[in-house]
Amino acid sequence: MKRIAVLASGRGSNFQAIIDRVNDGYINAELVCLITDKPGAHSVKRAEDAGIPVKIVDYSSFESREEYNKKLHDSMVEINADLFVLTGYMRLLDKKTAKEFHEKMINIHPALLPAFSGLNAQRQAVSYGVKVAGCTVHFVDEGMDTGPIILQHFVPVFDDDDEEKLTERILKEEHIALPKAIKLFCEDLIKIEGRKVRIFNN
Repeated sequence: MKRIAVLASGRGSNFQAIIDRVNDGYINAELVCLITDKPGAHSVKRAEDAGIPVKIVDYSSFESREEYNKKLHDSMVEINADLFVLTGYMRLLDKKTAKEFHEKMINIHPALLPAFSGLNAQRQAVSYGVKVAGCTVHFVDEGMDTGPIILQHFVPVFDDDDEEKLTERILKEEHIALPKAIKLFCEDLIKIEGRKVRIFNN
């Protein structure tokens, strides 16, 4: 059984989706830790309610970004998870950490990458006038939202959509796509081949 750790900065709805799918047996894994940079994040309460250990690496408590990066890296090494899942973790990992964990760390992004990387992806999509948006689950590499893509789910964009409406529609798909990608990882059904991720049938 694989060990999963989650990194989250906010309310943790994707974290909750993972908790639910582990609890109902869809994902055959153990959730071993939540790492957060925000002590007051709602994701901390979700972890506590589910009996999942929490490790707080509060960015504001460090004198420099380098000190924070070292503490986060050392914490991840100590946790020794098979997979680290970034769910709304709002800090770009340093290159050393991204490189060391590059085949065991995934991220969920609310856009169809490579379009609309970075912050406010849903707002970018609405402003650009696209007809289709969605979410992407990808491995984390040393760039911003540039790692090999595992899964993408799409949603339509309607003429009267604003950022909030589109965000909610995409979020529903995130709650499906992310657990699906984690399940594939835990069952050893995905393999990185260059820029592509190959998915095997079980």
